[in-house]
Amino acid sequence: MKVRIGINPITWTNDDVPELGGDTPLETCLAETKQAGYAGTELGGKFPRQSDTLKPIMARFGLKVISGWYDGRCDEKDVSAEMDAIGPHLQLLKDMGCSHVVYADTSRGRHGAIWGPISQRPALSADEWPVYGRKLTALAERMADFGVRMAFHHHMGTIVETDAEVGLLMKHTGEAVGLLYDTGHSIFSGGDPLALIKAHVKRVVHVHCKDSRRPILDKARREDMSFMDAVIEGIFTVPGDGFIDYLAILRVLAENNYSGWLVVEAEQDPKKAHPLTYATMGFKNLSRMAQEAGLIVEN
Repeated sequence: MKVRIGINPITWTNDDVPELGGDTPLETCLAETKQAGYAGTELGGKFPRQSDTLKPIMARFGLKVISGWYDGRCDEKDVSAEMDAIGPHLQLLKDMGCSHVVYADTSRGRHGAIWGPISQRPALSADEWPVYGRKLTALAERMADFGVRMAFHHHMGTIVETDAEVGLLMKHTGEAVGLLYDTGHSIFSGGDPLALIKAHVKRVVHVHCKDSRRPILDKARREDMSFMDAVIEGIFTVPGDGFIDYLAILRVLAENNYSGWLVVEAEQDPKKAHPLTYATMGFKNLSRMAQEAGLIVEN
């Protein structure tokens, strides 16, 4: 099946921590994205939020907008209120030709927690899962009717973090809830990315590709580091620069006819990991491994 390879601008500039590349202009991010070989980019905080402004910028650099992150609150809000809140973001994505929204439910607090120990994070109780699953499915169905489908992002520090919680999410939601599969968040949460993709590949609609450095992963979990401290230390890197078996993961995607984006999203400290160098490395490694796995990479 055909895939396209994109990147997230967090390689250059981190929206949560402005000290990490906050002074890097959007034009630099886009120029180096194109130079490294990518077909598109996800949105970031420096992107204009009006499609009539954004379209000519993207055309100038010859790049597609892939999708964009949204801080969801489905656990805290009723479905209508959440749909109203996300409406402008969905409209921008629709205007830019995106098929999916990166939806992470950050209910019960995430942003303050990115500097707290990874053990301290919100979770749903067993009796809350069925109710939550019905709400999320209803929201995803409304998004699909609007024309931009949900790619639910399991993420460190949120109510859907671990591989087991991804399993509960898939169990309690309908097909409208697509899965954004993220190798890095699976491994950081103590999971097995290969087992996770095998279990839920039929629901995968979007893929975030971040590798991990084993010594820093082990240290982060052993010392109960914060998410951001681990990122700054270098827990994540681009595909092929860590220990995750990407070839095996990509073969599962190929065998199950995955067709969509593979997005390099390897947040690092840009002062330690030169953005263009790592972006180029990630593109070359992921392209090579995808083709070896049997996927057709389109530009």
